[in-house]
Amino acid sequence: MTQKPRTLFEKVWDSHVVIQEEGHPAILYIDAHLIHEVTTPQAFTGLKERSLPVFRKERTWATTDHNTPTKDQDKPIKEPLSRTQVETLLRNCKDFDIRIYPLGHQYQGIVHMIGPELGITKPGMTIVCGDSHTSTHGAFGAIAFGIGTSEVEEVLGTQNILQYKSKTMNIKINGTLGKGVVSKDIILYIISKIGTNGGIGYFVEYSGTAIENLSMEARMTICNMSIEMGARGGMIAPDETTYKYIKGRNFAPKGKKFDEAVKYWKTLPSDKDAKFDKELEIKAEDIEPMITYGTNPGMGVKITGSVPTIEDFSIEQDRNMFAKAMAYMDLKPGQKMIGQKVDNVFIGSCTNARIEDFRMVAKIVKGKKKPDWLSVMIVPGSTQVALQAKEEGLDKIFKEAGMDFRGAGCSACLGMNEDKIPAKNYCVSTSNRNFEGRQGPGARTMLASPLTAAAVAVTGYVTDVREML
Repeated sequence: MTQKPRTLFEKVWDSHVVIQEEGHPAILYIDAHLIHEVTTPQAFTGLKERSLPVFRKERTWATTDHNTPTKDQDKPIKEPLSRTQVETLLRNCKDFDIRIYPLGHQYQGIVHMIGPELGITKPGMTIVCGDSHTSTHGAFGAIAFGIGTSEVEEVLGTQNILQYKSKTMNIKINGTLGKGVVSKDIILYIISKIGTNGGIGYFVEYSGTAIENLSMEARMTICNMSIEMGARGGMIAPDETTYKYIKGRNFAPKGKKFDEAVKYWKTLPSDKDAKFDKELEIKAEDIEPMITYGTNPGMGVKITGSVPTIEDFSIEQDRNMFAKAMAYMDLKPGQKMIGQKVDNVFIGSCTNARIEDFRMVAKIVKGKKKPDWLSVMIVPGSTQVALQAKEEGLDKIFKEAGMDFRGAGCSACLGMNEDKIPAKNYCVSTSNRNFEGRQGPGARTMLASPLTAAAVAVTGYVTDVREML
């Protein structure tokens, strides 16, 4: 009997279901479990209370990222809560004999950065982590999603998780991206169109010529922010770009095993006649550099656009949300975004802190200086990226421009460490969330691409980077 055509998501899901009873969640096997200091303490406590070991520690990787300082990383952590969480993870990993890449280790970095760069992340895998942006790994054709602390304990103890199967959505982007438009603009454009709840209940597959022509770094940016549209995760079919990226990395298969793996990976892309529960088509030419104006990632406009007005919203709830966002952001309905003065620029996070992002930024800022009033933080997502940036002399370009190039970590993405944006300051950020207080109490965040952030970093105002290319 011929099997019906299946999507990429369905193929990976089906191959990992241990038990499935109708009307109940599936027991899903997990290939890789990534852990960090924020969502693990209670999980390890639960194991200790029940005298349970970590079932498959060889499939568990730990690092410190959320609470780590990005300055003076060789010194004790100043902030008490951050220090406690980091020390607790180190102790738990020692107690359970789990490999960990702490501060000072050459592989330390944001958990979603080190997975791909170490070759842990591969097509056809299931990957979980107690962090919503685990969807980043879907760029390799993996089912990857964030889990809660109780689920972290479940995976540590059993290497399985109870999970209901998501619906499938295909977002197809065909055509050629315009000048100054990069992957961050693609995902901000999508979210501005379908909203922060447009993906609820779905695993999204991104396809089309515009996606196929992207680098792995760019694909990771798009899958990373699938969460911001409410989706369970995002995926992109593996191809030659994927295989080339993985080959030779630490945990990647070697020699004949790599060739065998590629043979399997080539069977994963969605079948030609596979049916998705929902489909959306976008023309690449319609996308321009984007920036957010409000307090969720769906509140975005083209860089040349204006803040909406209350009349643009027909639903009462949306009108109230918009009014609240305007009060918090202190922007005027209908104002142009270009020319808005900015106090801070943050270039980093698991969304945009890869070497490709820093090369982009360096091309814009080279030979220029930041304005005196502007604070610019450039934070690599991993120690390996930091080292590579120094090898290529990018750190010198940033420093000569008056910008602060730091050590690896989550940094000012989430205001959980020392790198906070001051209250009422406007920050153009390459991170993924612009919620109230996300980057620090009272901080006002505008999400943008590394290219746009670089343009702002040398002008001090919201700027159309296309004028500088």
